[in-house]
Amino acid sequence: MNQPLLIATFISIIPLAQLIGFGTEELALRVGPTIGGLLNATLGNAVELIVAIIALAQCKLTIVQSSLMGSILSNLLLVLGMCFFCGGTRFADQAFKQMQSQMHSTLLVLSVIAVLLPGAFHFAVQWRNNADDITSDDVTNQVQSSAILKMSRGVAVILLVIYGCYLFFTLYTHADTLQEEDDINKSNHYKPRLGKDGKEKPRLSWPRPWNWGRRSVLPIVTTNGDEEKGPTVSTASTPKENVVELPKLTLTMTIVLLVVVTVLVGVTSEFLVDSIDSVVATGALSEEWVGLILIPIIGNAAEHVSAVTVAIKDKSDLAINIAVGSSIQIAVFLIPFITVIAWIMGKNLTMLFDPFESLSLFLAVLVVSYTVQDGRSNWLEGMVLMCVYVILALCFFFYPGYDPTSFLGITCT
Repeated sequence: MNQPLLIATFISIIPLAQLIGFGTEELALRVGPTIGGLLNATLGNAVELIVAIIALAQCKLTIVQSSLMGSILSNLLLVLGMCFFCGGTRFADQAFKQMQSQMHSTLLVLSVIAVLLPGAFHFAVQWRNNADDITSDDVTNQVQSSAILKMSRGVAVILLVIYGCYLFFTLYTHADTLQEEDDINKSNHYKPRLGKDGKEKPRLSWPRPWNWGRRSVLPIVTTNGDEEKGPTVSTASTPKENVVELPKLTLTMTIVLLVVVTVLVGVTSEFLVDSIDSVVATGALSEEWVGLILIPIIGNAAEHVSAVTVAIKDKSDLAINIAVGSSIQIAVFLIPFITVIAWIMGKNLTMLFDPFESLSLFLAVLVVSYTVQDGRSNWLEGMVLMCVYVILALCFFFYPGYDPTSFLGITCT
């Protein structure tokens, strides 16, 4: 395994992830934004799940934990930030359901509690042992590791129950409330700027990819009845309720596409995990940074493409369901699910994360909760979220890493 293989696997996953995003968006047109966002997040997280299980089978516990934690940070900061930023290039601000965003914030705080408490237990016991010179009453590493393992498995089961309740709430008891359109809170377009002569001043033209499209130049009728050539008007001025999107694929074709692409992603992901060792061995990148930053960026490509695409189309609720919903699924379902799978496989995987990673998750959830609490977003908030992610990536690049499970003697066989 060598570096060219790592680069090749990264590049090959990108189009596959985009196909997953396309297929799930097609499915979302048939089942609505709530279920569509859940399906998109589920199939998009197939990469993280497959990578985690393969790495777990190979006893690469650091890769398992850092890739899952990195996926949460990537979705919360990078993907959601890109949604707000790209949507903000076409709308002054975009509206989304406050009830759903508050529910998401609550579940994210729950995930932070579940991640922080095992670490707090570990450091509290260490502080107790070092508080005096008496060693007879110290808690040994063996006792501590056994307690953390049991604690992690118990917390994992509770989180799985909570996620089941979340699905029941979203898909059954409050399905109608979450699916209905909000006719009061609407996204606002940029208002025209008028100069001293009363003519409209050109607005800042944001750079756009070739496939975003613009409306053709429209004539402007002056006061004397003449027509003159007006400025190009963005497609954002077209009311979204007048635009009806129709599925491009049949339901059968969509399901077949998603299944086939997910299998291809699984095969490619196995090569990705195998190629990590050679890159880490060179010393250019740490195993933790690769798992925390590189793997999640590629693994979240499906959510990234889908969420940004729908955000540009002013489907803010669907975009948030994809980005934040994916983070919730990883934090409240994937992490405890992998912990239970490791328990079944006889692998000693705990929910005791690197303390720097846990602190980063807490700060990410904090800034996202403040950002979405008013039910509206703009491009500046998106820029802030993306910059926070860049800051974290920079800090983790120089971070040497700390594995508390190794300190406690928790091994994988």
